[in-house]
Amino acid sequence: MATTMFFEEYIRDQNGKGTLTVEFGRSSYYAGCTLKDGSEGESSIYLNVDGKLVIMDIETAKKFVSAAVDVGEYFGLLD
Repeated sequence: MATTMFFEEYIRDQNGKGTLTVEFGRSSYYAGCTLKDGSEGESSIYLNVDGKLVIMDIETAKKFVSAAVDVGEYFGLLD
């Protein structure tokens, strides 16, 4: 599996009560492989939160990125 990590942080809640370990990036783990539903896997975004890993299908990845951009724009965090 080839991965490229773009984000890895130990995140603390502002009030200090909660924490998460978050990592995400791209993965080619399923690229070219036949999936359970018979479709062919492709490179996509992976998300690992507190050791629980998922590799998103492309449609979910698009929604995830769109939502992240929307939140970033709302707070004026994007250039």
